[in-house]
Amino acid sequence: MERRLAAILAADVAGYSRLIGIDEEGILAALKGLRNSLIDPKIAEYRGRIVKTTGDGALVEFASAVDAVRCATEIQRSMAARNTNVPESRRIEFRIGINVGDIVIEAGDIFGDGVNIAARLESIAEPGGISISRAAYEQVSGKVDATFEDGGEQRLKNIAHSVYVYHLQPPRTAEPSVPLLALPDKPSIAVLPFQNMSGDSEQEYFADGMVEDIITALSRFNGLFVIARNSSFTYKGRAVEIKQVGRELGVRYVLEGSVRKSGNRLRITAQLIDAAAGAHLWAERFDGALEDIFDLQDQLTSRVVGAVAPQLELAEIERARRKPTESLDAYEYCLRGIWSLQQVVTRENTKEALRAFYKAIELDPRYAAAYGWAAWCYVPRRANAWMDDHVAEIAETARLSHKAIELGRDDAVALYGAAYGLGLVVGDLDYAAAVIDRALLLNPNLAQSWLASGWIRVRRGEPELGLEQLAHARRLSPVDPVSYVNFGASAAGHFFAGRYDDAVSWAEKAQATLPIYATAYRIAAASHGLAGRAEAAAKALAQLRLIDPTARTSRVRDWITLRRPQDYAKLEEGLRKAGLPE
Repeated sequence: MERRLAAILAADVAGYSRLIGIDEEGILAALKGLRNSLIDPKIAEYRGRIVKTTGDGALVEFASAVDAVRCATEIQRSMAARNTNVPESRRIEFRIGINVGDIVIEAGDIFGDGVNIAARLESIAEPGGISISRAAYEQVSGKVDATFEDGGEQRLKNIAHSVYVYHLQPPRTAEPSVPLLALPDKPSIAVLPFQNMSGDSEQEYFADGMVEDIITALSRFNGLFVIARNSSFTYKGRAVEIKQVGRELGVRYVLEGSVRKSGNRLRITAQLIDAAAGAHLWAERFDGALEDIFDLQDQLTSRVVGAVAPQLELAEIERARRKPTESLDAYEYCLRGIWSLQQVVTRENTKEALRAFYKAIELDPRYAAAYGWAAWCYVPRRANAWMDDHVAEIAETARLSHKAIELGRDDAVALYGAAYGLGLVVGDLDYAAAVIDRALLLNPNLAQSWLASGWIRVRRGEPELGLEQLAHARRLSPVDPVSYVNFGASAAGHFFAGRYDDAVSWAEKAQATLPIYATAYRIAAASHGLAGRAEAAAKALAQLRLIDPTARTSRVRDWITLRRPQDYAKLEEGLRKAGLPE
């Protein structure tokens, strides 16, 4: 057996089991992306050797403690930046322990007290933090740009002797100054997720879906400014102070409440709060049979409108009162489909959602929103090369989109799903633009419609208009956990406008939010390529090919639809200059 002195780094994911319980497939994909884009490259940069990995951790050997600490510091700093726009409940945070000691090498693996101490140090590190032994501290003191906190002697599990510990606080990058969001010039409101009081976690989709319907109903009022569901739901499961919510979302009013579904009975409780003052304006309870759910939602919506904007016209109120379907079973299947898509969008999630939407359509063949949602499901399937039959699935998207338009002329949700499908899958960008304009007229507060419109305009060759609309979508959903889609679309807008530095900046924001977002790496590589930055282009391209090994210049038209031939030519040229093969 070989023995040597080494610096050992042990790392794991804090709260890994909880994260996997929330979204196993999405978290595993995100971890794979982090390894490809951050962790493995940093370890290689500092001359480390990955000894082994587990589902949530890694054991790494370094010849130098300085290299080990610098590597760990940069990883933690980068992770802190990447987590800026991620809800606390979904953040991936590493704990890292570092020790210097004698190790035994056998068949490529390492053993010994030095390894065991590193593993125990990792277990006592704070999420996002680094704990090191005195042996490591003596090697790095004065040689790394970091602050150490004396943790004193500690007894570590299964270690015979006490270990003197230091906790390393990486130098904090300057927090970007987030401007206080100005209140809109009309009554503004956010609807927080209602608490599921049914005692059955399986009913969570029902409570969330009902709140989404309330948000959509309020959004139809031109006289209101309503925060999008994606941003409101970042507060789900968190104890929050209402004044803070008002500041973070830039709204005057906040609605919160609970839902209890028991058998055929339904109870909704709600309270409306003035976020600036922290004062309760009213609290009310709405009881009824399950088949009365739409009437109960209408009562609640009217009560909110009457409190925050009593001057709204009766015609607007009547427009907002509509039943999406007469079939409660179809409605529940549609809620299940939407619930599937609210997790990280994956190949399996889209399949599961499609099954639910098709069942809703089977139960009510005139359910416009179900057709629109089903059409939307094919957008990520095309963008991520998940389609099993390219031609057949594009044709099916067209069928669903046209049916949604036929049945849902006055349903903004159905129309925005149809516009997404027509524009981003079928490639009929002119018709998609007309459809999304109709959706925005019906519902000026639907952030998803502004996002869809921005993407469609960018692809139609109108990048400046598209960028304006994408900015408005961000204001309607300022803390959106899927903001990477908006960032990626903004990157594309700047790319086609010829602003390659701005394109890279937005692409990097998208990468930080979702490390496996292929679109961001495609735009970054092409931008660097056209700007003549060969090294940066090659680096972005290497990350793209880890995510999408099938990437080729000749396959550009498989993942993006563009109206102008010169835009295709520009994107292909940029990727070609970055080194992407034909």
